[in-house]
Amino acid sequence: MFQPDRLRAILEAVQAGDQPVDAALASLTSPQAPALGFAELDLHRPARTGHPEAVYGAGKTPAQVTAILERFEAAGQTGLVTRVSDEMAAAVQAALPAVQWLPVPRLLILRAGEAPPPTGHIAVVCAGTSDLPVSEEAAVTAELLGNRVSRISDVGVAGIHRILGRVDALQQARVVIVVAGMEGALASVVAGL
Repeated sequence: MFQPDRLRAILEAVQAGDQPVDAALASLTSPQAPALGFAELDLHRPARTGHPEAVYGAGKTPAQVTAILERFEAAGQTGLVTRVSDEMAAAVQAALPAVQWLPVPRLLILRAGEAPPPTGHIAVVCAGTSDLPVSEEAAVTAELLGNRVSRISDVGVAGIHRILGRVDALQQARVVIVVAGMEGALASVVAGL
């Protein structure tokens, strides 16, 4: 099933004469891209959900990630690849210079068009700097999905005053993501606040 806003946009484009009926029909019924042999991409996901597919990069070769991103590029879609090593990023960027490499969250992003305007507000909270790779992965992904993100870092319970000083920021968020790698106590403290 297609996301109602996406379906409405297609129908309005046909009604306005900006898109031929056959092209609209093809965009709604065309089969997925041929399988790559190692991955089957969900190129209809943005039309169904309004969000791009995220691809787990660990365990894939640079050639595989490059081929995946080339498919997203050919479809005019944003591509997101997670858990990417420095070496993989360098190899992929050599083949696809338009791909953005974010080393802290270990993400590769191929952007198709402008980012959507923010529709929600998410706070991403992390206990310490060793949690930054995971918290930044969550923050960047949330931004890519069209959310405004507040980053609240290094506020672990060992220095409880740091998170207590951020209660207003926490309460303004519609969603709070907490990353705490050791004992995980920060999540229950934030939930209590």
